[in-house]
Amino acid sequence: MFIRLAQQHRQFVRDLVMNLQALAIVLEKRGYPANCYTCGGEMSSASFMVSLEDNHLIRFLVSDYGITWTEMRDDRELLKLEGAEAIGQLQDLANLVKYQVQPAHSGSESNQQVSVPH
Repeated sequence: MFIRLAQQHRQFVRDLVMNLQALAIVLEKRGYPANCYTCGGEMSSASFMVSLEDNHLIRFLVSDYGITWTEMRDDRELLKLEGAEAIGQLQDLANLVKYQVQPAHSGSESNQQVSVPH
């Protein structure tokens, strides 16, 4: 039973890493500074970061050791979530990005901003 659970967890982490990479690409195409770094070719961990507006940074880390969402503004940590709560916040970000046309800091005429609910 434990071997099966370990394998399922590894697959879950790989799926999450692939989705983070895709989200970073979408955010970059929309003009938000975003990146997703992975360690090694096994897709067993990743560091995802995005700047939503001036001095508003989100960092999402995933590995076999855990999952964390950290939101910072003006270099101060505002919110830190782990596990399912962190993934839920990531889903909120992905849902909000689906409906955004232009980033707030792109200089466009649109005043829409991505604001992640807490």
